[in-house]
Amino acid sequence: MNEKTNKVENKPTDKKEKRKETIRAIKFAIVSMSAGIVELGVFTLMNEFTGFKYWPCYLTALIASVVWCYTVNRRYTFKSGKSIPVVLAYAAAFYAVFTPATTILGNYLAETLLWNEYLVTIINMTINLTTEYLYDTFVVYRNNMDNNEIAEKERQKEAEK
Repeated sequence: MNEKTNKVENKPTDKKEKRKETIRAIKFAIVSMSAGIVELGVFTLMNEFTGFKYWPCYLTALIASVVWCYTVNRRYTFKSGKSIPVVLAYAAAFYAVFTPATTILGNYLAETLLWNEYLVTIINMTINLTTEYLYDTFVVYRNNMDNNEIAEKERQKEAEK
């Protein structure tokens, strides 16, 4: 039974759907914050101990956080059964635009305008949080949410009530 049929048969209320999406957004924010910790940790290590300029530190940290964020969000936030290689291909498309834009802008702000590199990184992370949530929700997982084994177990529990 597909998700659309299931929704029609169970006739969920708009309130229930809104709550579900609000919880999904909160989960996404929490996972993104944990990815932010990964990103800031890697960035700090590279920035403080390598002597590299801004962009290689930022780029390495961004890659580490992306792998973490997409892996966890696929399974727990979007509860998607969509194949990991397909999800990572979508991520690659998003980051093919996002990465050069934020790397070039971030490098300009940190190296040319002498903005604090941590401030620049946090600004980039905030932009990433917002744009990635929208991209994941409306592009990557648009028709492929709540269909993995975790979502199935939750539906079974709900049906038993």
